[in-house]
Amino acid sequence: MNNPSAALTTTQLTKQFGESIAVNEVDLQVQRGEIYGLIGPNGAGKTTLIRMLAAADPPTQGTITIAGQTLKYEEANPDIKRQIGFLPDDFPLYDDLLVWEYLDYFGRLYYLEEPALSHRLQEVLALVSLENKRDSPISSLSRGMKQRLSLARTIIHNPSLLLLDEPVSGLDPVARVQFRQTLKTLQKQGFTILISSHILSDLEDFCTSIGIMQLGQLVESTELRALYNRDQHQQILIATLGDLAPLEQFLHNHPLIPEWQAVPDKQHLAVRFSGTEAEMVEFLRSLITADLPILDFHRSQESLEDIFIKMGYRQTS
Repeated sequence: MNNPSAALTTTQLTKQFGESIAVNEVDLQVQRGEIYGLIGPNGAGKTTLIRMLAAADPPTQGTITIAGQTLKYEEANPDIKRQIGFLPDDFPLYDDLLVWEYLDYFGRLYYLEEPALSHRLQEVLALVSLENKRDSPISSLSRGMKQRLSLARTIIHNPSLLLLDEPVSGLDPVARVQFRQTLKTLQKQGFTILISSHILSDLEDFCTSIGIMQLGQLVESTELRALYNRDQHQQILIATLGDLAPLEQFLHNHPLIPEWQAVPDKQHLAVRFSGTEAEMVEFLRSLITADLPILDFHRSQESLEDIFIKMGYRQTS
């Protein structure tokens, strides 16, 4: 599984607290430039896993390789840690500082010096859209602004790998959208991002791969596109003018349509289709040839939450 070109690789990574195993033999690989979403219920081991990846907690056993370098737990690993930007779910902010003072403080902790320091501070403030708040006290910021400021602190030393533990938890919808847009910008700039969240609708908007944790184990890890394509049956929404009965009669006993159902309060049928894309084109052509008054015909993609429910998992709050 070890791939020297991967941004992050773990092998048999395990964390045990007394008799309790919080993370159990996790093999994980995140490719460069990915946004990898890690989900699972409370107590699944997400935070413990992320803290080990950030070198904040040593594992009981197993290995972690970041950008081709393996963490050595008995050493300081300064070169590897410079590649990591870690945003825990409870990182404190210093409310009595101004925004610029806060970032300046952390920039100096990473040995940034003038004039590069001021230039980098301006860059990260622009990335998180807080330029107009540089001289504002942190206590005056909204929760969403504070979270974006925490992200600015996380990337100030220009790491290659971002580890974000529940960064959108507690944010309102507008703040979540702003945070997602910032992450998309960071991905375009070459950052690799691993993010945990229980808000599945947020993850499906921008993640490239998904991992599911249950009881300390990584039970699923796959590209999001592959997850969507796993079900051989596709869903098509078909609308007609007038009565749906002629359309339903046409669908009856069609070899590529195992089932359909009416969409409540709409002149639509949700049709399960088991054919290829070419066969779907022929299916549409046959509907038109049959003189059915087709008003709408399009594929609909199941939500990430729908897929996980079908797989036996549940979204947690």
